[in-house]
Amino acid sequence: MDRGKIDVDTLLKVLLLLVIVWIALEVVEGVLGILGWLLGPLQPLLGIALIVLIVLYLTGRL
Repeated sequence: MDRGKIDVDTLLKVLLLLVIVWIALEVVEGVLGILGWLLGPLQPLLGIALIVLIVLYLTGRL
């Protein structure tokens, strides 16, 4: 394959795929931003609860 010998169709497919990935990442960022805003004050408590659950699981008490 020589350099610069890419079909226009292939190039358009790659470009379309990159745009789809970009839009998907924007949507995920928006959802996580809203979720983070809603759970903002509870985030430290959720972290502590997660640590407690992991410790209980590892000690066999869960």
